[in-house]
Amino acid sequence: MLPRMITIVMGVSGSGKSTIGEALATRLGQDFVDGDDLHPPANREKMARGVPLDDADRQPWLEAIVATMDAYRARGASLVLACSALKRRYRDFLRSGHDDVAFVYLHGTRELLAERLRARSGHFFDPALLDSQLATLEPPGDDEALAVAIGPAPAEVVECIIRAGCREAS
Repeated sequence: MLPRMITIVMGVSGSGKSTIGEALATRLGQDFVDGDDLHPPANREKMARGVPLDDADRQPWLEAIVATMDAYRARGASLVLACSALKRRYRDFLRSGHDDVAFVYLHGTRELLAERLRARSGHFFDPALLDSQLATLEPPGDDEALAVAIGPAPAEVVECIIRAGCREAS
């Protein structure tokens, strides 16, 4: 039996966190939680207006994510979770001293990310915030996350994650 694990699929908006996270969870037979669903209404409204979140806005959201992870830990269940986790201190907070958290960093070019955001409909995130997210992003090092390029099809990206590799150019 595999040990219980919490996998956080991270990256800026448009990187495919929800798509890849859900597909990875299905492939692993685990639950999937989209961190966007845990944002307080005020955060969603702010982003919809094109206003970037600050650390104070993000803190209750990060706390809700940790509470969700703790609920899965209490049940002894694994989980795949999508969360931007843009800064190292956010990732450290999400780890909260637990050794059962693994990050998968989805990365791509600004052009590819912007193209994906323009094609997306029905999402509260204003595509104009991409540059703000890229400016906030502290890309994780190899010691922190498995980096996977988002250029290939989602099924291929999931297989790269399963094989714990695929560091090709985005």
